[in-house]
Amino acid sequence: MGDISKDIKSKFSSNKVKALINIKYTANWLNSHEIEFFKPFGISPQQYNILRILRGSKEPMKAQTVKERMIDRAPNATRLMDKLCDKKLIERARCNEDRRVVFITISKQGLELLDTIDSSSNIDFLNNLSNKEALVLSDLLDKIR
Repeated sequence: MGDISKDIKSKFSSNKVKALINIKYTANWLNSHEIEFFKPFGISPQQYNILRILRGSKEPMKAQTVKERMIDRAPNATRLMDKLCDKKLIERARCNEDRRVVFITISKQGLELLDTIDSSSNIDFLNNLSNKEALVLSDLLDKIR
């Protein structure tokens, strides 16, 4: 099992400082692994997030609503959606009443890609945790926020 003190060769002034550094270090570690995981699928973690949001919606969503629901509220969400559209993973439609509003839906290809990703056995980032530990961790992270 890892130890943040050994991993970054540092000591901490308190357990709370150690926890904060550990959260940041682990977030970066997870991000790096996610990027590598999604490379073979031709998408980024942020694009995956957009696809999951759209799959859960079951109906067209305003592009702005998609941006608001993203985990990583990237200022480049429109560019991310452009790339997904180019790959035929999402579809866009302008609102007839207000041309400034764009509705986004996930395409059949997008749903198929998510099914492929979901069935992949390579998502092992949290294999060291039991379901109970994962719930405790999630609750603690919620408590921090």
